[in-house]
Amino acid sequence: MDLSSFVTSLTTSFLIFLVLMLLFTWLSGRPGNKFIYFPNRILKGFDPVEGGYASRNPFSWAYEAFSSTEQDIIALSGVDTAVYFVFLSTVLGILVFSGVLLLPVLLPVAATDKSVKTANSTTSNNTFNDLDKLSMGNIGEKSNRLWAFLIGTYWVSFVTYYMLWKAYKHVSELRANALESPEVKPEQFAVLVRDIPDLPEGQTRKEQIDSYFKSIYPETFYRSMVVTNNKVVNKIYEELEGYKKKLARAEAIYADSKSTGKPEGTRPTNKTGFLGLVGEKVDSIDYYNEKINEIIPRWEAEQKVTLREKQQGAAIVFFTSRVTAASAAQSLHAQMMDTWTVIDSPEPRQLIWSNFSLKFFDHQIRQNVVYVIVALTIFFYMIPIGFISAFTTLENLKKLLPFLKSIINQPEVRTILEAYLPQIALIVFLAMLPKFLLFLSKSEGIPSKSLIERAASGKYFYFSVLNVFIGVTVGGTLFTTFKTIQKSPDSAITILANGLPANATFFLTYVALKFFVGYGLELSRIVPLIIFHLKKKYLCKTEAEVKEAWKPGDLGYATKVPSDMLIVTIVLCYSVIAPLIIPFGVVYFGLGWLIHRNQALKVYVPSYESYGRMWPHMQARILASLVLYQLTMFGYFGAKKFPYAVILIPGIVFSLVFAYVCKQKFYRFFHDTALEVAAEELKETPNMERIFRAYIPPSLRNEKIDDDQFEDALSQVSRSSSNV
Repeated sequence: MDLSSFVTSLTTSFLIFLVLMLLFTWLSGRPGNKFIYFPNRILKGFDPVEGGYASRNPFSWAYEAFSSTEQDIIALSGVDTAVYFVFLSTVLGILVFSGVLLLPVLLPVAATDKSVKTANSTTSNNTFNDLDKLSMGNIGEKSNRLWAFLIGTYWVSFVTYYMLWKAYKHVSELRANALESPEVKPEQFAVLVRDIPDLPEGQTRKEQIDSYFKSIYPETFYRSMVVTNNKVVNKIYEELEGYKKKLARAEAIYADSKSTGKPEGTRPTNKTGFLGLVGEKVDSIDYYNEKINEIIPRWEAEQKVTLREKQQGAAIVFFTSRVTAASAAQSLHAQMMDTWTVIDSPEPRQLIWSNFSLKFFDHQIRQNVVYVIVALTIFFYMIPIGFISAFTTLENLKKLLPFLKSIINQPEVRTILEAYLPQIALIVFLAMLPKFLLFLSKSEGIPSKSLIERAASGKYFYFSVLNVFIGVTVGGTLFTTFKTIQKSPDSAITILANGLPANATFFLTYVALKFFVGYGLELSRIVPLIIFHLKKKYLCKTEAEVKEAWKPGDLGYATKVPSDMLIVTIVLCYSVIAPLIIPFGVVYFGLGWLIHRNQALKVYVPSYESYGRMWPHMQARILASLVLYQLTMFGYFGAKKFPYAVILIPGIVFSLVFAYVCKQKFYRFFHDTALEVAAEELKETPNMERIFRAYIPPSLRNEKIDDDQFEDALSQVSRSSSNV
């Protein structure tokens, strides 16, 4: 990429961002769009805009986001969202403090070096000479100036240690404050029990569970709920809910026809066959009422069958004390680890019921199978990623597709293609992956949504680093130097080490594209806005359908966190080699902090709360990026034949020690609830019946259900304890 292409990329990306900002300012000021730009506030019962739309100026959103406190974030979006902002501010701090030393010191050191460079000593394949002069590639082999870059490498490392340690302590406090809250939270009084042994003769499953826990916790055991196979009852329930929605829609259409047509209105009709396209034509309202009346008895009968005959070897056990629940979740209950496995319970809305009944070794086998699939996916994805990185350089395009040569040689076309083609191809290619990784994580047998997202986030991070960062770097280098390696195989290591920084300009423009265009689309919400208005105009007939059309969703940690981690990895690894990437990283995380803060306060609604359990994984992956950065620098110093490169080895060792110390000191509290935290007093006596019923699956809830229908779900032991 030459200078004109680089400037074109930055300029056009910035202009796109400005256009999207102006669109956001205009569109968010229109009351008809309030459900797209302020859904979180609306759902919380607040006015969309404080002070009215007339009082707003184009920068009101930025001021409100910047002036908001951490407690504002927690109140509107939860602890997990606040922890995400701790992550953003921590990385931002690392980059700012690193840049304070690296930019004023390393740039002049590199720019004033007059030593002769080799052909491969470049950050941009000898086409972007101005950037080369400001990078480590401009320093000659064995030069004493490399000391400055070595010191810079350690500076970045120490800044990272300090910021991560400070952040870990802060997030621990956030988690403790949330867990010791006097508010009653159902998940703090329950545990999940798996791997329940076979039934003893003469006992029901419920009696077995209740008697076991009653003997261990005689004072605080409340009752238990046996996990059942809900596949059939869920299907019937979904069918019933579907007909209820169709009935509401038909009634809305009928009511609307009275105001727009004849006073008596026109009753809607539909065909009963495939997709409503074939079959007998019937009155929609009567037909849906008949179907609902037909399904309800079948649903109620299946509820009874499910509760009595489809019990699994798993349960949710409830205690009257959250200290007991916290203690039980981290205690060994049986001699064998694959029997009576007890873990803490997530929120009721998080539960993945179908994964409860998996046995210990079934879960282990599934987990290992998924890891193998992920490893194969990473390996085989590396091939097309490497191909993309190599193929989308214009010189390689001309070699592989000679008929495009005349088009590519046009200056205007060449500039645009160099500015955007590789980065857009990579972003589009990566967009296909997240849903697949979420599916794999769920297939492991993980019982909660937050754990599934954390598992998918980890897979996506390692995929991104191995395929995007390493794959693009190595792939591009191998492609362009393959003939040289063929002629002289012993030069492979030297060529690859020298070629490592050759993709700096690619990553510079990749980061710029992500924060200018990506954040512009995030803030403007153009796509959700268009979809909402199309649905509202042509598809939605009821208030429930309109609400479903503007439902905002959550921040999407499974994809957002690893995407940010990729930028962390890129910026860290190039921070000393090409310090000019640091301002790009600062803008990415600074702008991301501001825009995501606005979205957290006004747009996104969290789908779960795990009280910051994502943080240890974030911290560990920042450290993984740091170690990769240190290894990268060690290799590059070796390529520069700097004899003191070995001085970096203690830094790598210290990073591993630092990771170990952090895990030993902090991690346990994120895995288990500290008893001193759980022992804090509640402001009211918990309503245990309400807590119990919060965990009943929607398909098993019924106004007619009483304890008689739950006779297998409430054994005599639990009944007697509830009356104490």
